[in-house]
Amino acid sequence: MAPSSIAYMVDTLTNRLVLHPIDAVEAERILGGVATSEDAWAGGYPSESDLKAVGNLLAATVAGGDQRPWGYYLLRRRIDGLAIGGIEFFGPPDDADTVEIGYGLVPDARGHGFAAEALAAAIGIARAGGAKRVVANTSPDNVASQRTMRDVGMPRVSTNDGAWHYELLLDSNQ
Repeated sequence: MAPSSIAYMVDTLTNRLVLHPIDAVEAERILGGVATSEDAWAGGYPSESDLKAVGNLLAATVAGGDQRPWGYYLLRRRIDGLAIGGIEFFGPPDDADTVEIGYGLVPDARGHGFAAEALAAAIGIARAGGAKRVVANTSPDNVASQRTMRDVGMPRVSTNDGAWHYELLLDSNQ
């Protein structure tokens, strides 16, 4: 049985990160590019991919209500509270209980293992939410993302349409 939706309205903590599931109000602030006193954004945040992800989240929220836990998570470093990127589910599990995930970090945050830490935490969220499989894609030239997926145990399962496809089968008993 999946935890109540209330559980998904709280932050997920890792050793060095906070995964914060944003709501519509936060999405509008991010899309507006205007940080308030509640926000602390590292240089380069939000990126074009963050804006696209947050825009998709806001559209889905307007159409179907709160998307959490299957939405966008703002990634903050615990040491300084700065938003350094985001990780998102591209919607709730499909008929095969599969969720797709994507992530990105500001340039200064890359190369420190933050993406793998965030991806591992998001996989935990997917497992707790009842997903049976997590999938993600990357380009053949994105070696860092390939390494991140391998680091969390996601093997490459196929290559087509100019993308490399990764997946992880989840055991709900873990």
